[in-house]
Order: sequence, then structure tokens, then C-alpha cells
Amino acid sequence: MLTYSERIELRDKLASGEIGVESAQEQYWKGFEEGKKSWNTKDWKERRAKLIKDKCQICNSKETLIIQHLSHPRKYSEYLTEIRRVYAKDYINTNPQIDNSEFRSHILKDYDYVPTPLCPNCKSSNPNKRVRKIPQYRCTECKNEFHEPVHKSVDELISIFLENEGAIEVRDKCFISKRWKNNHNLSSVRYLLQRQYAVLNDAATIEKEAFLLYLNDDIKYLSFEDTITACKRCASSYDLYNMELCPQCKDHYKDIQYPTCIHCLPEDKRNAVFESIAFANEMREIHKNLGIDE
Repeated sequence: MLTYSERIELRDKLASGEIGVESAQEQYWKGFEEGKKSWNTKDWKERRAKLIKDKCQICNSKETLIIQHLSHPRKYSEYLTEIRRVYAKDYINTNPQIDNSEFRSHILKDYDYVPTPLCPNCKSSNPNKRVRKIPQYRCTECKNEFHEPVHKSVDELISIFLENEGAIEVRDKCFISKRWKNNHNLSSVRYLLQRQYAVLNDAATIEKEAFLLYLNDDIKYLSFEDTITACKRCASSYDLYNMELCPQCKDHYKDIQYPTCIHCLPEDKRNAVFESIAFANEMREIHKNLGIDE
């Protein structure tokens, strides 16, 4: 695992073009061990010892002090998705048209089609399917009753989409990716294909930009730039429950989005909050007794 200074050096070499993104990634990931964290390394501990203060900067406690990060690095995959989206947008703006035969071949090759059932009379989608009554289907729009719904073919849907992208017939997510098994409509299928073209055209550039952003994020985290010294109680409250010590009373914890804790609110507002909490607890108990609690 690279040290803090080694990561900075690696980032600078990649940014200047001294090394390629593949080499940078190989050097960065080399030595990573499953379950091993940065704070377990000698480099981290030595730099932490120079920075950590002698008491919690939130509650002044001196018990079990740690370095508390107020922000955390994002995953590399998130940066990669973000950069791909930017390049896809640029590609689509400069190449708005797509080859129709290529589009059709892509759909048939990479997607399974699960047609939306339609009323044979008015062509409304998703008619009610009844369990006991015959005919089994009943249209919610025209009230027509029938034994079997009709469907549009893939070619019909593609033709409608190419003529009018906003047509109601092509909004259903009836195309299932064979690889990821997620559902798409024709608009998202086309976007993903165009994004694929964009990625293929600029794969190395996208990888480099995303990895540089990731390295900057990672280096900022290791630098202890956005940190404070906190006791274990204050740190866990922040990380696990999104809560911090009330700056007014410095006794109770509050959600970080609120300026003070409940106890420091004006009396009328404080009473209203306590009444709301008591009502919620009462309803929860009623639901529990009725067996309808989640």
C-alpha cells in the first residue's frame, strides 16, 4: 500500500503524462490487502501522532481520542460513471443520429423483449388480469373483456420510436439487458449504446480523468485536511447517526441539519416536538400490539 507522499508522486506523474493510467493503477492497487485499511499503516499512525490534539474538539473529553474525518472519499467507480456520463453527453450532442439497422441489431443481440400486454380493442396497456372470471382480461379504459391480450413486435416499437421518441407506446421498460438483467425503454437503450460508443472512442482519457479525481480525493483524505480530533462517542454519533453535540448546551446530541437540540428550543416548540414523539411512540406500540408493525 502506497504511503501518502508516494500517492502524491504517483498522481503528479500521471497528470504530467510521465506514466500512463494503466501503469498508475497497477502501482496504486499493488500491495492492497483484503481488509487492510489506511489507518492501520505506519505512515498513517506517524502523521496522526503529529496532528491529534489532547482533547475532543466537540465536547472537550480526553477519553479515547481519534481523528474524525468530516468528509470521506468517493469510490473510483463513481468517478468513472460521472466522467463517462460527461463524455456521453458530448458525444450525443455531436452525433445525435444513430444508424437504425445498428440500433435494431444491438437490441436483438443484447436485450430480451418482454412485450407489454395490450387491449385488442383500444390498444391500452396493462389490462386487468382476473383470476376467477372469464374472459380473464378486462381493459380499464374501454371496459372490453377478452381472453388474450395483443402485443407490439420489436420492429413495430422501434419504428414508432424512430418516428416519435415521445410516443406513449415506447415508454414501457420492456427490454431486459441480457448482461445486467435490468429493464430499459428504447430511449435508455439508445443512450446506453451511444455512451458505449463514447467510452470506446475515449476510453484511456476517461480512465485517466476519473483516476486523477479519485487520487485527489484519496490524497485529501490521507492529508487529514478536513478533520478534527474527536472522542469515540462524538465520532460514532456523527458517523453512525448523523448527529453532533449541541453547540448551545454542549450536553445533548442533535441531528446535524438542526441548529440546536430539542432541549434548547423555545418552550412552545420543545413541547410540540415532545408531543409529536410521544404520539409516534404510542402509534408504534398500537401497531405492535395489532401485529402490523414493520
